[in-house]
Amino acid sequence: MKAVKIEKNGGPEVLKIKEITLGKPSNDEVLIEHVAIGLNYIDTYHRSGLYPLMMPSGLGLEASGIIKEIGPNVSNFSIGDKVAYSGVPLGAYSTHRIYRTKNLVKVPEEIDLTLAATLMTKGLTTFYLLHKTYPVSPGETILFHAAAGGVGQIFCQWAKTLGCKVIGTVGSDDKIDLAKKNRCDEVINYSKEDFAKKVKELTNGKGLPVVYDGVGKATLEKSLECLKTRGMMVSFGNASGALSPIDVPKMLQPKGLFFVRPSMGQYLSTSEELNEASNALFKKISSGKVKVEIFKKYKLDDIKQAHIDLEARKITGPSVIVP
Repeated sequence: MKAVKIEKNGGPEVLKIKEITLGKPSNDEVLIEHVAIGLNYIDTYHRSGLYPLMMPSGLGLEASGIIKEIGPNVSNFSIGDKVAYSGVPLGAYSTHRIYRTKNLVKVPEEIDLTLAATLMTKGLTTFYLLHKTYPVSPGETILFHAAAGGVGQIFCQWAKTLGCKVIGTVGSDDKIDLAKKNRCDEVINYSKEDFAKKVKELTNGKGLPVVYDGVGKATLEKSLECLKTRGMMVSFGNASGALSPIDVPKMLQPKGLFFVRPSMGQYLSTSEELNEASNALFKKISSGKVKVEIFKKYKLDDIKQAHIDLEARKITGPSVIVP
């Protein structure tokens, strides 16, 4: 059995593959043999120290696999079940793992396990953003940054199934067609065009009820300009760097804006919440209303290159690590 470990924060060079020995699952735990592991930009935050960890640490938030052993008191899962998970504690970068059943979901037979590994973080994030953080309504126009990325691929399609008009942004011209493929109605290259000005043109000066922003530092102030009075800024990532301090009287008060910084742990902390979200996600996928394509597969031994590609923006869709 193998697992990726880090003993200090830093660049991809701190990622080390270690031989591990696992014991038996205890109460309410199962032993999972991983089939695929999700690769997410947040993994680079954990590795670099932007999101601090206790050292030494594993990495990886999500994976899918097959249950090989069950611990005492486990009644809702069986050996051979297809399962997937997302969330803390970290440690998905491994061939096998002992995991708590309260954070585990069963994967329907019609959902491929490799695909499931890419869905959990990105798909469950999409669920809480659209249905819980700011529940959208049919006919609303919304803005999503990084519309060609992993979350964007799922988010933009899902938003369209809810009757929204979706304005997406991308960082380069070569991602425009991909964002359109993800069903964006309008696509703006924010590295070349003032997206706030363009949004005002597209909304006849009215502005938007909500902006969903996983880019962070580079897009914050312009995103706030896009909002109408009492609009909501949903900031859920730092792909361009950590946010600068917010000047509330200057940036929020003039239009009475809402600012929220959500995370999965706040919306999917119980089995009931997790099952509600995953059931909605799997229905979108199995119905074909949301289509997801695996962009790239990496071997566990190539984890350093995977992180290099992540930070170089070379990964433009859901990708996985195969043990």
